This record gives sequence, C-alpha cells and structure tokens, in this order.
Amino acid sequence: MKIQRRQSVVLVPHPFQGHLTPMLQLGSILHSQGFVAIVAHTEYNAPNYSNHPEFVFHSMNGGLQGIDMSFPSLENIYDMNENCKAPLKDYLVRMMEEEEDVQGDQLACVIYDNVMFFVDEVATQLRLPSIVLRTFSAAYLNSMLTIFQQPEKYFPFKDSQLLDPLPELHPLRFKDVPFPAINNTVPEPVLEFCRAMSDIGSSVATIWNTMQDLENSMLLRLQEHYKVPFFPIGPFHKVAHSTSSTSILQEDNSCIEWLDRQAPNSILYVSLGSLVRIDNKELIETAWGLANSEQPFLWVIRPGSVSGSQCAEALPDGFEKMVGERGRIVKWAPQKQVLAHPAVAGFFTHCGWNSTLESICEEVPLICRPLLADQLVNARYLSQIYKVGFELEVIERTVIEKTVRKLMLSEEGKDLKKRVVDMKQNIIAGMQTDGSSHKNLNDLVDFISALPSRRTPPTPVVGVHLHSFEQRRPF
Repeated sequence: MKIQRRQSVVLVPHPFQGHLTPMLQLGSILHSQGFVAIVAHTEYNAPNYSNHPEFVFHSMNGGLQGIDMSFPSLENIYDMNENCKAPLKDYLVRMMEEEEDVQGDQLACVIYDNVMFFVDEVATQLRLPSIVLRTFSAAYLNSMLTIFQQPEKYFPFKDSQLLDPLPELHPLRFKDVPFPAINNTVPEPVLEFCRAMSDIGSSVATIWNTMQDLENSMLLRLQEHYKVPFFPIGPFHKVAHSTSSTSILQEDNSCIEWLDRQAPNSILYVSLGSLVRIDNKELIETAWGLANSEQPFLWVIRPGSVSGSQCAEALPDGFEKMVGERGRIVKWAPQKQVLAHPAVAGFFTHCGWNSTLESICEEVPLICRPLLADQLVNARYLSQIYKVGFELEVIERTVIEKTVRKLMLSEEGKDLKKRVVDMKQNIIAGMQTDGSSHKNLNDLVDFISALPSRRTPPTPVVGVHLHSFEQRRPF
C-alpha cells in the first residue's frame, strides 16, 4: 500500500511586523494549496502560534536578547543573520534525516525573506532549493538596483537638488532616494547592506507580494536582471483568505465598536505603522492639524513611536478636550478590519507596502507621509503615477489640516476615490480564475512541486560567485 508523502516548505521570516505578516500570509496560501508550511522564526517577535494552528513552528535563537530592536542597527541585523545560521542548518538536517523514513514529508524548498540572506548560504550547503520572498514593491527594488549601478551619479547631492528628478527614476526626486541619507550621501555600509538584501545568490525563484497588472514593466525589467522565475501572486492578504491576526502587538478591537457608531465615509484613519518613530514636534503638529480639520479620526499612536515620551503625555494640552468624541486614539488597531469598515473614508499613512495594498483593496484613498526606505518610493507612485493619494510635503498643522480637508471633502478627494475603486477592481480581476495572480499562483505550486531532489548533485552555474556571509558584512 503506497503512502502519500506531502511536500513541506520551510518559511524563514524577518521578525519585524511588516515582513512577518506577508510571510505568514504566504504560508496560509501555500497551506491551502496542499503544502505543509513550517515557519522557522527568531525568538524575538515570535508569531502567536494559537493564531495559526495550520502551521508547524520552529523557534531559533537570533541572539537578540537584551538588544533594543525597536529600531535596529545594521550590525544587529547582520548579527541576527549570523546567529540564526547554525540553528536553521541543524533543523533542516534533522528534517532531511527524518524524511528518509518512508512516512516523512518531503522537504521541497526553503522560502526566505530577503533580509534573512543567510538562508541562501545554508540552503546551498545542504543542496536545498531556496526561493526569495520580496515583501515590497517592484518599483522600490528597481530604484535601488538603478542607483547601485552608478552611485556616483546620485551621491552626494546638494540641498538645492532635493526636488529635482532622480535620473532614470521618474517620478522620484533626490529627496525620495530609497536609502537613509546623511549629509545628502549614503554611507557605504548602508549601500552594502542593501546590495546583500537585493542579491538572490543561488536561489531558484522569487515570490512577490505584488501584482503583474500593477507593476508589469518593473517586474519584466527586474526579471531580465535576475534571470530566475518571478511569481507575483499578491495581494497576499486577499489571496490567503485568512482571518487570523498576524499582529505582534495587542490589537484594540474596541475601536471597531466606535467605528460602528460613526457615519459612513466619515472617518480618517491615521497610522504610521509598526516601526517608525516621530519626534514630539511632529506629534503636536499632527494633533492640531487633525483637530483643526474638524474631521472625525481614529489615530493609532503606538507605544514607543514618539521619541522620548509616552504617547498620552506627548499630546498637547487641551487637545483631547477639543476633539471630544470626534477623535479616538488607540495604541494599536486591527488595521485590515478598520480599512474595510464602511465608516472609514481615508488613510493617513506611512505608505508601507502592506498598508498600501490593504488600503487600495478596500478602496480607501490616502494621505502619504513616508519616513524611510520603500515608503518614499511608494508615496511618490501613489501620488504621482496611480494618483490615489495626496503627498504630505510639509509636517505643519495648517498643511495637515488643509490636506485632510482636501481628501475628505473636496472634488479632488472624490477623484482619488474613483481612481482607487478602479485600481481595486483591476487587482480583484487578477485574483479571479485566469487572472494574473491566480495563474502565477498555479505556476508557483507547479514550480515548487517539480523542484529537483537535492539528492541529485547540483549543476554548477557558470559565472556566479556565491559570497559567504562574512564577505557580505561591510564592517
């Protein structure tokens, strides 16, 4: 009697919310396609196992105990990559040994977040196929690769150039460079880290949380560069059909009851994501901008998100009395539920990629307040190419007030709403049978299922030099 062996995939997420969420969503997608999904995660920011009974979990010591990772340094990230290498290798070796048992599941491949670049080295040593997950937009990666080719063309730049267009990267300007710039240049260690994050090593494919219909030209350009199959199967949160929370922070669900009491299309949702910090001045300007706009709002102020203070004490005197029932402040919200709520009419956002996709999929236009990395690229595309958001160029109360009122009350705001509805329809069409995301998912399932057994010695790849992890470290 033949015993059916299932194929398993090991997923290695980066432990920050914006990276962990799409990897867990990808796990749900692959599980629904018949794969055993095994999540090998760091002890830091471990996912809540009870929310995902369909997964097998394996915890790894990333050596982050006692380190403030609320806003990590490059050295912390490199250390985490180095510290996870042995635990992951040992775990995979045990899996491969157990697989020799006739009843063991067959390990098909390892899928890793591009920030966890150590995985490629481990997989190569074990002759396991690896696949990279890109959790951001193709436009962001394209901008990085373009700058890598000739960094001297872009850095250093002058203050007078901030609003000038970046060569070959319309609609980006020098102020939108997707790297943290110091004195209008980018430190070499930062560029080296981004190169390591962009490299795919010996990985055999790339999975994208984006859509062919949205970024086809960028994806084609990048595929020509990497020369491996691409599988844009997004938006993950819709394809996954999962209602399980992927949040690391405790969500305040009482805000949904508050939204239930509000008029349809009346609320501005304000959240700058799970990682960024703003200073006290920006908090105060945002507070008075919201108050003076006279528009109802739900505002997420995450603990630790305001430098040097707790959120409650940082709010200006008289603010809460002035806004009264018109405003609601919470420490963290169930964002997908909030954006799907009929009371929500706009999203004041940092333009992280997850937030961007979630907002578009619920037909919610945006106010774009990007702070770092891909957020800057996303904001420009949302405001200049897709035209579904207003970019907040100056963090000053009168500008915030006017921008909020423009989004919520003006004809321009209504035009944004129409365009975001059209965008959502195109995305949904891609998820239907014969749509691009649906086809790409079927192709991904077939691709993983057909990956060659590692027992066959890998064919040498001419002209590819695999850098060891330590060679990647720019310190």
